[in-house]
Amino acid sequence: MELTPDETTLFTVWGIGINETITNTWIVMIVLTVVSILVTRKLRPDVPPNRWRTALEVIVTAIQSQIEEISPRASRHVLYFSGTLFLFIALSNLLLVVPGFTPPTSSLSTTAALAFSVLIAVPLFGITRQGIGGYLKTYVQPSVVMLPFNIISEFSRGISLAIRLYGNVMSGAVIAGILLGVAPFFFPVVMDVLGLLTGLIQAYIFAILATVYISSATATAGKPLSKEKDK
Repeated sequence: MELTPDETTLFTVWGIGINETITNTWIVMIVLTVVSILVTRKLRPDVPPNRWRTALEVIVTAIQSQIEEISPRASRHVLYFSGTLFLFIALSNLLLVVPGFTPPTSSLSTTAALAFSVLIAVPLFGITRQGIGGYLKTYVQPSVVMLPFNIISEFSRGISLAIRLYGNVMSGAVIAGILLGVAPFFFPVVMDVLGLLTGLIQAYIFAILATVYISSATATAGKPLSKEKDK
């Protein structure tokens, strides 16, 4: 049993091997893009909402409410970033039910890339909110002695995000492989259900932690971002 889709090379382009992780990642992105275009193509006030639009509004509203509970002053861009993370991870794990599809989140390279995107987003949101000087001051609070510890803490967040997501997805795959060898006719259904539930939970946790880190970087005593700036 292969423990990671990185080990499977599906085809070669210009001498570069394209493995299953890259291919499945593009599949997830294409599915999200196509669904988004189809659902929002008639997103106008004069068009009555259909069930797909209603489902989209429920998802977006739920994500927005969770973000506002963590950071009431969060900008609309936090919704875009954290919401995209949630949808990508959730869909990646939900496609586990498709025969032959291996979630890209079961690869450490994918989870590391997602964590790296959070590491980049946190200072960008912080600088946008506080300015370069104001954000850099947070590394020497409450005193300059804390500078190395704050830097280490910043990077450890990304590492913990990557390891947590990868570990949970891979542990489910390993357990499923063991149970399939014991009872191949009964456990696949049970493991699929548990895999879907775990995948949604992991997507939620990852997006929430990313929002918490961004909220921490943008927390100032200043005025809340106006709605005009959020649009």
